[in-house]
Order: sequence, then structure tokens, then C-alpha cells
Amino acid sequence: MKQLLDRFLLLQPVWLPTLLFIPLLYALGWITAVPLTLLGLPAHQVSLTGTVLSFVLFLLVMPRWAALRWSEHQPWRRLGLVGRNPRNRIPHVTSLCIGLLMSLALIGLIVSLLVFIGHSSWQGNLEIKALLNCLLLALGVGFAEELIFRAWLWEELTRMLGPRGGMLGQAALFSLVHTRFNLGFGPMLGLLTGLFLLGLSLALLRIRDQGSLWGCIGLHGGLVGGWFLAHQNLLMIDPNAPMWLVGPGSPNANPLGGMVAILSLTAIVTLLIQTTKPTGLRESTNSAYDEQQC
Repeated sequence: MKQLLDRFLLLQPVWLPTLLFIPLLYALGWITAVPLTLLGLPAHQVSLTGTVLSFVLFLLVMPRWAALRWSEHQPWRRLGLVGRNPRNRIPHVTSLCIGLLMSLALIGLIVSLLVFIGHSSWQGNLEIKALLNCLLLALGVGFAEELIFRAWLWEELTRMLGPRGGMLGQAALFSLVHTRFNLGFGPMLGLLTGLFLLGLSLALLRIRDQGSLWGCIGLHGGLVGGWFLAHQNLLMIDPNAPMWLVGPGSPNANPLGGMVAILSLTAIVTLLIQTTKPTGLRESTNSAYDEQQC
């Protein structure tokens, strides 16, 4: 098995393993999940179970991937999960909290405007189960997607396209993977724009945090979990709420495609660019993290 993995990782051209890696993981995860239905797994949970198994495989492969592809024997440090001193977790906790606060500020702005203009009513259904679902969604999606997009993918694209190309490339792929192509051109363009700006914001946040991924996990996970809690439990949103505020895709609208989120994310990108060292914007995630003093 190890020899087969090594042969895959060393395939030429160099971009081929990057292109095939995630689709192969999803296929392996699905193939592993399907037989579990014979043991009682409900059919409607096969997709979710397959996704979780795919991510577990991703984590198992990363040390070998980092060793052969990046000549790196500290994969979790390179991916931004630990620092030079793994026992010093304070910078990571601080970054995580700042990311969460940023997400709460954006969700809070959208919720406040919805209530103010009369397109939602407060229902305040805060049950323990709802809070646990929100927490699991935030941590699960935030951790998994940031490890894939702002760590692994950004590293791969940076090696192929350079720092600037890697940053723009990961944001573009992030937006394409998450958008909905059945919304019509205008709404789809708005959602692509919002997602692209979020991808840039998260990349710049990681540079500002000197390579730590935890601020990105906090911001991304907080947005996902916070909107889920607001939409499903805290608010009763009017189906006719304006798209510029709640975004396209009603009744399951994505606020990132709305003008409020787009303008807010533009401001965040601008602020992060202004407060990040100019040299940091030209460096890869590797060199930025190699300078981390923690």
C-alpha cells in the first residue's frame, strides 16, 4: 500500500496528483461507506459518512504527502495546526477567538439589518441540541475545509504558480466548488464574488497570523455555524427578504452572495492587506510560518 501511495505522489506532471487527490479520496470514502449499509447505516447517511471517511484518509495521507511532495517532516506545522513550540497554544487560541469574533460581527450585522427592516422576526429557539449542532458544524466544516483549501491546496498551488498565483488560485477554486450554478447569472456571480472574497480574507488572515490556521478555522466555521443557528433557530426569515441582504438561493439563501457580505468582506480584505507586512504578501505559507515565534 505504501509503495502504491508513493508511486501516486510522484506521478508526472507534478500537478497530476494534486488534480486527482480529492476526487480519489471521495471515491474511496464512498466505496468504504456503502458496505456499511449492510451493518445498519441508513441510506441517507451514506454521503455524509463517505465524506467523513474521505477526510480521515486525507489526514492519514498528509504525513507521507508532505514528506515526498514538500520534503517536509513536520506536516502539521507546515499545515498551520501547530507552531515551533507545540506546547504553546496561546497564539492559536487567540487567533481562533479573533476569527470567531469576526464571523459573529458579520452575521450580527446581517441579522440586525434583517430585523431592522422588518424581514425577519425573532423566535429565539435556543435548545441544547441546536447549540451542539451549530458547534459541530462550525468546527467540522471550519477545520476540514480550511485544512484542505487554506493549507494543503494553497501549498500545492503556491509551489506550481508562485505565492500570488497560489493565493488567487485557492480563492478561485474555493468559490467555484461552493457556488450554485442553477441560480441564474446575476445571483451566481454575486455568490462567486462573495466566496472569492472570503477565500482571500481567509488566506490573508493566515498570513497575518504568521501561518497559523486557527484564525481561518474560527472565521470560516463561525460563519457556517452562526448562519445555521440564526437561520434555523433564532430567526423566522421572510421568504421575500431582499437578496442584497440574505444573498441568493432562497429559502436556503447564502448571505455571502449578498451586497452586505460582499462589501464587508471587501473591507476585511482591504484592512488585512494594509495591516500585513508587505513581504508577507509575497511569501508562501511556508516561509511565513517558518518565521512564527511561538
